[in-house]
Amino acid sequence: MKKFFVIVSIVMLSLSCSRAKPDITFGFLQLVLYQGDSGVQEHFSFFIIPHDEDGIDNLDKLYLYNDKEQLCWEINNDEWIIQQDDYRTWIGTRSITIPEGTLPRGVYRAVLVNKGGESTERNFPFDGNVKFPFPDIVISGGNYIVNSQWPVNRLLCYDALGTFVNQITLQSLTGPISQLNLSSNIVTVALWAEDEANSCSAYTNVVNVRN
Repeated sequence: MKKFFVIVSIVMLSLSCSRAKPDITFGFLQLVLYQGDSGVQEHFSFFIIPHDEDGIDNLDKLYLYNDKEQLCWEINNDEWIIQQDDYRTWIGTRSITIPEGTLPRGVYRAVLVNKGGESTERNFPFDGNVKFPFPDIVISGGNYIVNSQWPVNRLLCYDALGTFVNQITLQSLTGPISQLNLSSNIVTVALWAEDEANSCSAYTNVVNVRN
């Protein structure tokens, strides 16, 4: 009887997790430029909307390949970022980069693997090019000055601990800081410039707005 119970338990456990493949229902690659110590650095922001019959907790790993250049990035389930958007769940990372040079353009292949070992893949072509010089923001004498040719410019606002507070879409590239109506807990801001048509963005270092 005990042996029968063990066998039944094993069968029930095996049936509790389906053998169905996960699915990548949507995803994107966005090129983000950052200010580094040695100049501008390129990162990919890579996110997908996954589906698995046993839920997101059944997902194990996400890979991104550039087969032409023989590059591979592995993102484990304890490393990826989870975001909720209109009842959809996104998983991914903002840290796709290479030690030197620019990220290759072309086709990238995403592979999603669940804990049962089942996998699925989907290609993501990326041919975005940086069209504009890296932007800059200066705070001086109670005013802000943004040097940017990018189509959309936003301020990302942070408190004294570096925690993100909110963002402000700039209607003007210059003006008094007082007109931005910053809340009292905002201490620093960074400029986020975006070119949606080319899937590119640029993120500056933070500057203090309370000097």
